[in-house]
Amino acid sequence: MTYEYIKAECVDSIGIITLNRPKILNALNLQLMNELVSELERMDQDPAIRVIVLTGNDKAFAAGADINEMAEASAMEILKRDQFAVWDRISLISKPIIGAVSGFVLGGGCELMMNCDMIIASETTVIGQPEIKLGVMPGAGGTQRLTRAVGLNKAMEMLLTGEPISAKEALRYRLVNLVVPVEAYYQEALKLAKQISEQAPLAVQVIKKSVHKADNLPLADALDYERNGFYLLMASEDRKEGMQAFLEKRKPRFSGK
Repeated sequence: MTYEYIKAECVDSIGIITLNRPKILNALNLQLMNELVSELERMDQDPAIRVIVLTGNDKAFAAGADINEMAEASAMEILKRDQFAVWDRISLISKPIIGAVSGFVLGGGCELMMNCDMIIASETTVIGQPEIKLGVMPGAGGTQRLTRAVGLNKAMEMLLTGEPISAKEALRYRLVNLVVPVEAYYQEALKLAKQISEQAPLAVQVIKKSVHKADNLPLADALDYERNGFYLLMASEDRKEGMQAFLEKRKPRFSGK
């Protein structure tokens, strides 16, 4: 499928999506988000793809929402547009999404990054939610996911001042998984994706969903969910293959069943 604002490709079993509005630092407009989510959903249904990498370019992952698009719309028009509905679909993607980010990761770009399951950042990355400086607030999960990621006090500081943090500080607050030189962040993301793609696909997806339940369920309910996932995987063909391969001291050949 041909898109205007994203690029999509598959390398081995890794789906790669690149935000592609470089002249305006990958500013997120509604068309870009619709293209992105449509491709995420397509890759999620493609059995040949096991992991997804989401990236931008060295200068910007995404510098925020397209202010030109938003400034021209009235409050009622924005409400009717329901521009955040497309964002809700990202959380339904069952395959792991690895964010490979660099440069500006601001506003909606930060919210998009926080929808990734793991994040590799370059040393030049600058992360923030500057919406307060425009007289508004995040609307695609910024106040909620940032608070869960860095804690209430740091989230409050970032959201109320609009000031960004460096990649080094983001790592200290566990907002990203790894910080590397700018020339290495994309390859590190692919390296991580390859490692995950070699695991049992069904187990990867069940584990992803179970981990996310930890944020949303009381512990007792989350433990029940985890155990149900364990029993489900015990009935899978990949469990038999994985254990047999271990006993035979060979590499498993997982099928996703």
